[in-house]
Amino acid sequence: MRARAEEITADRPGERLPVAATGDELERLGHTLNEMLGRLEQAIARERGFVAEAGHELRTPLGLLRAELDLALAHSTSEEELRATLREASDETDRLVQLAEGLLLIATADEGELPLHRETLPAAELLASVRNRFLRRATDAGRELVVLAPEGLRLEGDRLRLEQALGNLLDNALRHGAGTVELEAREGTNRSIELHVRDDGAGLPTEFLPRAFHRFSRPATSRGGSGAGLGLAIVASIARAHGGTAYVVNRKGEGACGSEPQASGCDVWLALPG
Repeated sequence: MRARAEEITADRPGERLPVAATGDELERLGHTLNEMLGRLEQAIARERGFVAEAGHELRTPLGLLRAELDLALAHSTSEEELRATLREASDETDRLVQLAEGLLLIATADEGELPLHRETLPAAELLASVRNRFLRRATDAGRELVVLAPEGLRLEGDRLRLEQALGNLLDNALRHGAGTVELEAREGTNRSIELHVRDDGAGLPTEFLPRAFHRFSRPATSRGGSGAGLGLAIVASIARAHGGTAYVVNRKGEGACGSEPQASGCDVWLALPG
């Protein structure tokens, strides 16, 4: 066992210690160490995948930024053309900043070190604050934002982080959903507090739902085909930092007569400890 342990490295996945069937504590220790090696192997694979995916996501905006700047240097013949090119470059820079901030938040949350400034928050006030941030955008799009929260319902949490999570959900609802968007706070099971964002529309593909909160995960549909695929991952990270969980389901519509109920938008929510 010692000889094999000296040979095991991160570059040789699948290596395990030989364990003899002795039926004693050495056999049990060998199995425990092999289980530990399996967990470490999975952690290394996740880290490598994260780095590869992050590099892939960063490559696109960096390439576009480089192309815009090269275009400005080589072909801009007027101040107006130069300004238009710089605006495009500025948009890509904003995307890079948002992507970097999202990656940092997820990496920090994975280490269990996401700082939270906890305070007692009136649920209705929290949802109204998020609604007000998106009200002009919703009005311009002809969409209605509705807040549903009982008076006196309160929760413990970090206002900025929770507003960030709910803002991501509301942005998705306005970008990919349809009709009225509901922001609801209510008491859940086991004294939890649930914060819901519901929209109308086509919903998410059923096969995508189990991995909706995975980082860099996007459905191959118009509802979620753009962006870096970090919005819902950030929501899940913020929920976990509060000791809670994030959920997503497709809402069910009536469907045609005699047919199965059809997806009618999404219901995404955070269940936080009460």
